[in-house]
This record gives sequence, structure tokens and C-alpha cells, in this order.
Amino acid sequence: MKKIDRMMTNICSDKLPETRDFYTKLFDFTIDYDSDWFIHLISKNKQLELGIIDRTHEIVPKECQNQPQGFYITFVVENADAVFEMAKNNGFEIIAAPENTFYGQRRVLLKDPNGTMVDVSSPIR
Repeated sequence: MKKIDRMMTNICSDKLPETRDFYTKLFDFTIDYDSDWFIHLISKNKQLELGIIDRTHEIVPKECQNQPQGFYITFVVENADAVFEMAKNNGFEIIAAPENTFYGQRRVLLKDPNGTMVDVSSPIR
């Protein structure tokens, strides 16, 4: 097996500041780098990274410059209900309110400013 040193998801966006605010308000991310074409977010424990890149920037392959589809991002947190309340209080788009799943998670579905579906789950104790 080949060693992986790092993995980062990049969200292609037309709304960089709004997307930055969505992820920093709801999750444990701080801004590591912020420019007019790329924003790098990193979790406070330095274990997770998220990039937000201008979808029309020359570095983004043409095939990736479309609206997101066929994937979603899952964040496992301590309390999905608390994230739901923060999303509601900030006026973020909510797809589904928190509910318990058959596989032992409490899950809320949100949509980020780019249309990316965000699954926020917490284990049911």
C-alpha cells in the first residue's frame, strides 16, 4: 500500500465568502489561507482540510467547473441537532431536519451555498 500523507476535498464555487462562512460557522474549521480565488480551511486539530476554489479559475479542470452532483460530504459530529440549530439560525438551506437512521446515526441534511449536499451525523448513544 502506498502511503497517503494528506487528503483534501476542494469545493468548486462561485460564492467563496459565503461558502467559507457556511463551513466555519457550522464546523470546527479555521481559515488557513484566504484569497479571491482559493480559500483553505483546516480543523482546529489540524487533521481535516477543506478547499474552496473559484470554479472558473484556470487551475480547475473544465470537467469540474459544473454544479456538483453525484456526491455529498459527510461530517460526523458530537451533536447533529446543535449543527441543525446553528444552520437554522444562520438561514442556511436545510434539506431534512434531524432524524434517526436505521444504522444508528442521527442525521440532518443541509445544502451549502454551491448546492453541495452536506450530511451531518452523530452517533445515537
